[in-house]
Amino acid sequence: MNQPKYDLELVNVTKCYGTTVAVDAINHHFRPASYTCLLGPSGCGKSSTLRMIAGHETVSDGSVLLAGRDISHLPPARRGTAMMFQSYALFPHLSVLDNVAFSQKMKGIDAPTRRRAAAEMLALVDLAALADRMPDQLSGGQQQRVALARALITRPQVLLLDEPLSALDPFLRIRMRAELRKLQQELGISFVHVTHGQDEALALADEIVVMNNAVIEQAGPARDVFNAPRTEFVARFMGGHNVIALPEGHFAIRTDAVALTAAAAGRLDAQVIAVEYQGTHVSVTARAAGDQDITATVPDHQFFNHPSAPGDRIGLTWAQESQHRLAS
Repeated sequence: MNQPKYDLELVNVTKCYGTTVAVDAINHHFRPASYTCLLGPSGCGKSSTLRMIAGHETVSDGSVLLAGRDISHLPPARRGTAMMFQSYALFPHLSVLDNVAFSQKMKGIDAPTRRRAAAEMLALVDLAALADRMPDQLSGGQQQRVALARALITRPQVLLLDEPLSALDPFLRIRMRAELRKLQQELGISFVHVTHGQDEALALADEIVVMNNAVIEQAGPARDVFNAPRTEFVARFMGGHNVIALPEGHFAIRTDAVALTAAAAGRLDAQVIAVEYQGTHVSVTARAAGDQDITATVPDHQFFNHPSAPGDRIGLTWAQESQHRLAS
């Protein structure tokens, strides 16, 4: 499935529901053949953005461009995008093969041609052996792959995924995200994936777009967004960071950059309020002056050589270069 690479671009895209602004004049350029995650809390505007790209929501203002062409007012089937929904929405009375071939049937493509195309898509997602089964005879992960094959048979320039892993159990979710990433790389097309899971976004995305309150709070390569959050919201939402107020400003400091010392021997004195064993490491949360709760993730062997418990006084320290200044 070799396809030319297309750019997707949002230009001042806005979505209003009555007087409520769900998406507020956002601009973003999606790199061709990239895996992008739209990440944010419920109600931030990420799903509305995805649905506007797909054509399932009208654009109140602004433009959605694909390969330089304004697709904002085209119906979904003529946009060059395909949407994979959270619910999968398979037809229960159709076989796996006929589910995948359905859109081609609606276009009037003859049965042998559409069934051959559907078989190719099922082979792509490793389900060729299950072509004759009915949806209720499949596991959740298999149903998801049928939904993927059904979306891909339209030969989209961009595949849109709305929380596609949320219905799966944790073990299967990890396996399926690896399959999604592999498939995107094999196809060489852009995937735009909505999620509220930070781990999911970090595992999958070339680029993360963090949304909050209808705007893009920060966008960039996954590693940059995690290591260099620009705002307090991004630092807290991405997780793995402390936001600390110091005399010279507010800083994000990764929890694994904070070390425990004896009381009065670190940068800050604090009292331990919680200790959680998490396998490879131990999470220690301590309260410093000003009611600032600071978490250190300490390798388990290191912690158990010098354990501490709630109520203990300790010192917290970190290297100067671990402080990342946040926008005020």
